[in-house]
Amino acid sequence: MMAITTGAPSVAMAGFNVVLIAMAYLLIKHCVADFLLQTENQWRTKGNYGAVGGITHSATHVLLTAPVFLMLPPIRLGTVALLLVGEFVVHYHLDWAKEQALRRNGWTAQDTPFWWALGLDQLGHGLTYIALLWCALSAAVAGASGTPPAV
Repeated sequence: MMAITTGAPSVAMAGFNVVLIAMAYLLIKHCVADFLLQTENQWRTKGNYGAVGGITHSATHVLLTAPVFLMLPPIRLGTVALLLVGEFVVHYHLDWAKEQALRRNGWTAQDTPFWWALGLDQLGHGLTYIALLWCALSAAVAGASGTPPAV
């Protein structure tokens, strides 16, 4: 169990703060990219595999995710690129799968399963951000210790 102390924050607490700030950034970024910046063309076509709308929507997410790596301990640029590609692929396919479920079943905002699908989609994106941070921090720790990352 971690002891709570008064005075200057411990190194562990500073690490927790970085993770929480990074996660908050990613959740706010997600809201902005999914609900404020998403164009009508993007939301209408992201269920068509390979359509420009889904690609540009996922690319918007990746561009807005990139700054989170400035908040974290340093990791190799190649690792950052790999994590961003991973986010693109996961985000694209989560959105595509949700749209496929909605279309194939004819669910609209008036149907309860529509909201289940939307909720599961958003949960998937949130879990992606947890995985992204976990991998980035694992890579940073491995790089600091000189051992290869287990990611």
